[in-house]
Amino acid sequence: MKQVRVHGPNDARVDDVDDPRPGPRDAVVRVAACGICGTDLSYIHLGGLIGPTDEPMPLGHELAGVVETVGVDVADLAPGDRVIVHPGTNQLGRIGNGSPEGGLAPRVLIREARKGSRLFTVPPELPLEIAALAEPLAVGMNAVDKLDVTPGDGVAVLGCGPIGLACVATLADRGFTDVVAVDLSRRRRELARELGAAVALDPRTDDLWATLRELHGTRESMFGAGPATRGYVEATGAPSVITEVVNNCGPDATLSVVAVHGGDLPVNFLALLVKQLTIRGAMEYPDRFEEAIDLLVRRDLSAMITHRYPLEQFPDALALLEDSRECGKVMILTD
Repeated sequence: MKQVRVHGPNDARVDDVDDPRPGPRDAVVRVAACGICGTDLSYIHLGGLIGPTDEPMPLGHELAGVVETVGVDVADLAPGDRVIVHPGTNQLGRIGNGSPEGGLAPRVLIREARKGSRLFTVPPELPLEIAALAEPLAVGMNAVDKLDVTPGDGVAVLGCGPIGLACVATLADRGFTDVVAVDLSRRRRELARELGAAVALDPRTDDLWATLRELHGTRESMFGAGPATRGYVEATGAPSVITEVVNNCGPDATLSVVAVHGGDLPVNFLALLVKQLTIRGAMEYPDRFEEAIDLLVRRDLSAMITHRYPLEQFPDALALLEDSRECGKVMILTD
């Protein structure tokens, strides 16, 4: 079968590989749809999880499909079941994140396959390509959880790629009505508004901090009046954004960092101290992965998917993400 694998820095290929062979406690899922993640781009640039290895690294961790075969010891799954794949854990291996398996392929091996653990049932009303949004939606949901905010609190989502859009959708679903979204991309700002943001700003031309003060009010600190915004999600990956939030936010705010930052960043710890600012990392998912599936049933998030490509055109999909950010989720359809 075909499979997308990383062979070295900036070297991703659609390879011919052997079909997966499940053991007695495994399953094989026929992949219907798999999203391309910003993390995938990082892996491609690095040449692997943290750099090149002896074997090519398979990609793809945002996927849904249909169970094709199950091992003899798998009791709660059957061929034909429509499922969302949980990428996994350190103990079981993380599909598309350094393990020998990847979802950018027609089939994927699921080790230790169990319903409600590695595999989750897709509700009948949910198309499989929409179900494949569960993983990035869960990442955004976890980032929002780290803010510890309630409806009525002002929130700003900085960066409206798929994870930032997932944050906007989560906040809208929870009753937040004055979310401010920020992105350089016109298309992504449009998507943020469509998914529930009250305002979507272009940081090149719009004054974020003046908008936050106007929409959310102000609070005083020793550094003067700052926005009363209680929560910020950092989903851009741009190093300057964290520094800017620390320097300009009001007191008692929380910054949830969900974007990947590979280097050291300057932080004004006096501002952090005086403002009693909380900075939290947001990695992976809520305790209940099913929360993302429930949200997909409650709200129509199909607008997040702006481009679809067959597996053979993965290089074209990759070029779109590399050359232009005027897109939402780019989905690879393999079924």
